Amino acid sequence: MNKNTVSKWLLLCVVTAAMVSLTGCTNWKKKYGALDVEHQNMKGLYENCVASLDSTAAERAQMSQELESLRKQLKQGKSASQATGFKGDVKVDQDKGTITVTLPNSILFGSGKATLKNASNSDLDHIYGVLRQRYSGKQIDVVGHTDTDPIVKTKKLWKDNWGLSSGRALTVLRYLVDKGVSSKNIRGVACGQSRPIASNANTAGKAKNRRVEIVVHMR
Repeated sequence: MNKNTVSKWLLLCVVTAAMVSLTGCTNWKKKYGALDVEHQNMKGLYENCVASLDSTAAERAQMSQELESLRKQLKQGKSASQATGFKGDVKVDQDKGTITVTLPNSILFGSGKATLKNASNSDLDHIYGVLRQRYSGKQIDVVGHTDTDPIVKTKKLWKDNWGLSSGRALTVLRYLVDKGVSSKNIRGVACGQSRPIASNANTAGKAKNRRVEIVVHMR
C-alpha cells in the first residue's frame, strides 16, 4: 500500500469518525430537546394540579364554615327559614349537609301537567334570589315527586309518573337556569311516586307527595 493510498484511507477514517460524532451530537440534542419539552409539560401539569387542590381545599373550608354557621343558628333557636334565607317549607339536614326547600305542586302545576301556572312564579323567583345571594356556586338538585295515581287526563304527554315527575323537575330547572343559575351547578332528578312523605291512601297525603324539592348541597 503506497503513501497516497494510506493518506486517502486515513482521511476517509477521519471524515467517517467526524460524521459519526456529529450524528451522535445531533441525536443527543434532539433527545435533550424532547426531554426538555416533556419536562416543561409535566411541570405545567403539576402546577395546575397544585392550584386545583388549593382551590378545592379553600372551597371545602368555606363550605364547612357556612355549614357550621347554619348549625350554630339552628342551635340558637332560629328556624330553618331564618337560618337559610329561604321561606316556606325548609329543612336542613346537618349530617348530609343539605338544605331542602319543598314546593307543593298546587302552586306550580295543574293536574297531570308540567307547565308552570304562571309565566313568572314568585316562589321560584324568591328561591333564585336566595341562591344567587347566599349559595352561588353550590350544587343544586331539582327533584320531582308525584303521588301514586296513574296518569289519566294527560296520557298523551306522560307514559307514567316517572315521566311526569321528570317533566316537572326539568321545568323548574330551566326556569332557574333562565334566571341565571349556572347549568354546571344544577341537575334534575325524577323520583316519580317512589319517595312519598305521606300516605297515598287519602287526598291530603297525596297532595303532600306531589311536590318539587330544591336541594342545596353545602358540601
